[in-house]
Amino acid sequence: MYRCVALLALERPATPPTELARQANFEIRAASASEAPRVICDARDVTDAIRSPEVSEAASRVAADPGVREALVAKQRELLSRGDWVAEGRDVGTVVAPEAELKVFLTAEPEERARRRAAELGADPRIVLAEQALRDQRDSTREHSPLRPAEGAVVLDTTGLSVAEAVERIAELASAASKLEQRGPE
Repeated sequence: MYRCVALLALERPATPPTELARQANFEIRAASASEAPRVICDARDVTDAIRSPEVSEAASRVAADPGVREALVAKQRELLSRGDWVAEGRDVGTVVAPEAELKVFLTAEPEERARRRAAELGADPRIVLAEQALRDQRDSTREHSPLRPAEGAVVLDTTGLSVAEAVERIAELASAASKLEQRGPE
């Protein structure tokens, strides 16, 4: 959602980001279980557009706006209330869904994260590392919803893990959490 608002802000610079966040309509769509979900913003598929470096940088800036955060947290909570979700984001476990059954805080060494992102974007890893350091600093020191692990979160360092290995570890954590939930309090 923050990336969508960032894209809208880049497209409509005269409109305040808070207003864009309040007015935007979001949807996650997949035609089948095997298809990657598509991100729909205001009836437009923006899945690819929101992953550009410009939108990534702008997303970090709009996310620091308390009005944007307030509007999007309300929309995220409403969306999560309508189903059984796996949600990701820098404040999902701390702000959006602090009561979640399982909270996982994914991390990796900065160089590993930059290498992955650079490969995804076809960019220079050194430039990605520098931009990532600025974003991490801004996100971890902002006044509203700073980047940090949620209370009770499992911190999972994915350095050296493939996507499949990280998913497998999270699935194991989810399975264990589900079994605990089914047993109830002791």
